[in-house]
Amino acid sequence: MQLAKQQPGTKQTEVGVIPADWDVKPLGELSLFATSGSRGWARYYSDAGALFVRSQNIRDGRLDFTDRQCVTPPTGSEGSRTRLQNSDLLITMTGNSVGNVAWVKQELGEAYISQHVGLVRLAEPSFAEFICLYLAPGSPGNCQISLSQTGQSKPGLNLKNLEDFRIALPPLPEQRAITNAISETGSLIESLEQLIAKKRQIKHGTMQDLLTGKRRLPGFNGKWETKRLGELLTICHGKSQRSVQARDGEFPILATGGEIGRANQFLYDKPSVLIGRKGTINRPQYMETPFWSVDTLFFSVVHEPNNAKFIFYRFCLVTWDQHNEASGVPSLNARTIEKIEILAPTHSEQSAIAAILSDMDAEIGALEAKLAKARQVKQGMMQELLTGRTRLV
Repeated sequence: MQLAKQQPGTKQTEVGVIPADWDVKPLGELSLFATSGSRGWARYYSDAGALFVRSQNIRDGRLDFTDRQCVTPPTGSEGSRTRLQNSDLLITMTGNSVGNVAWVKQELGEAYISQHVGLVRLAEPSFAEFICLYLAPGSPGNCQISLSQTGQSKPGLNLKNLEDFRIALPPLPEQRAITNAISETGSLIESLEQLIAKKRQIKHGTMQDLLTGKRRLPGFNGKWETKRLGELLTICHGKSQRSVQARDGEFPILATGGEIGRANQFLYDKPSVLIGRKGTINRPQYMETPFWSVDTLFFSVVHEPNNAKFIFYRFCLVTWDQHNEASGVPSLNARTIEKIEILAPTHSEQSAIAAILSDMDAEIGALEAKLAKARQVKQGMMQELLTGRTRLV
């Protein structure tokens, strides 16, 4: 095998080709110690007190306390050993989120880690942000975490793994330039995530108000009628896709999780609301263009003059698990769906409500596209800057 020609000013190392003036050091050599949380802290859970950092709080290179837990810690060494300080590096060590990395960049007050979290206290705290970026998912160093995991049903890391991770370290001024550049994009991502979450929350509240008649749009004041869904639509069974599946088919084949293939003919070609018949029964879908629906997914024929998009949004408010008719795999019955009662406005008000909610969906979709682009840019920057292929100083 012919090796790629090494560029001048670079060197080959155990983490790949890096600039000649960068060092490679094991994380253990850069740290004062590495430890993990103790077992059995669930009995110290409390409504108030010290912050308890769990694996779900470590995501995308930062700490996220959307899911917050407090503890009243025990006295003695077990409490002091796992208490966090600024610039500590945190790595999830067990579970589905193993390998996620974050660092303590803000004052947390009194805070401790769970048994699923590893803590690395660095000898030089100013290295924390760079090392966090270097090991984070999507970064050049993260593959070491993937390769170090043991166990198939419950993958995990041990403290020796953490200490053995190799870090490619540029001089401190370049570290700062790299972290500043990537952090700007990270801040954009975080602000977009927060904005999207806020827009979704607003949309959910708007749905609760408009789809139940709690709030009326200007110009509408007629009384809503109680109707069964069967008066608005007919639930139909999907069909097997084996006979229609094609590599370059024109029409999407839909299952409970969305599109799974393409078909060379369609099963239905009008606006329709779809809902799972078996398995995933709580995820309504809406289609306005021709499609094929598999046999585990119901589609609907919406009766004129009702608005299919309004009915879709109304489906999103139904607690479908309450209509589950199986003790094993969740399942719905077509006639059961058709018997569900809702308050229904006139067609014109249905259309007006659907237009409001569709505009909100479009706004959220545009923000999600912007977020996806920002994440893509950040990952490209990480691959370039954290390997030294692109230099900032």
